[in-house]
Amino acid sequence: MPTLFCPNCATLLILARMETGGNRLECRTCPYEHAISVPLYSRKNFMRKEKEDVFGGPGAWDNAQKGRVQCPASNCDGDEAAFFQVQIRSADEPMTTFYKVSPRVF
Repeated sequence: MPTLFCPNCATLLILARMETGGNRLECRTCPYEHAISVPLYSRKNFMRKEKEDVFGGPGAWDNAQKGRVQCPASNCDGDEAAFFQVQIRSADEPMTTFYKVSPRVF
C-alpha cells in the first residue's frame, strides 16, 4: 500500500495521472511524486436489478380517481385520466399529484 501522506511535509497525497498513462501520488505543496504500479481502482459492471413499482404494482391504478379530460396530443382519442395524491413532503407543503392517461391512447 502506498503512503497516504507526503514524507516531506505530511500533506495528504492526491492521485494524479502521469504523462505516460500510469497513475501517481503527488503532493500539492512540495514536488514529491510517487509512481504507482498497480491500479487503485477497478471498473465493475453490475447486473441491473428489476425495480418494483413505487406505487404498488400493476393494480395500483385500479382504484385511482378518474376524470374526463381532453388529451392535448392531436393523434390521441383518450378522454380519461386517472390521478391520485400523496403527501410526500412535510405537512406544510402541498400534496403531490400523479396522473396517468387512459390505456386506450394512440
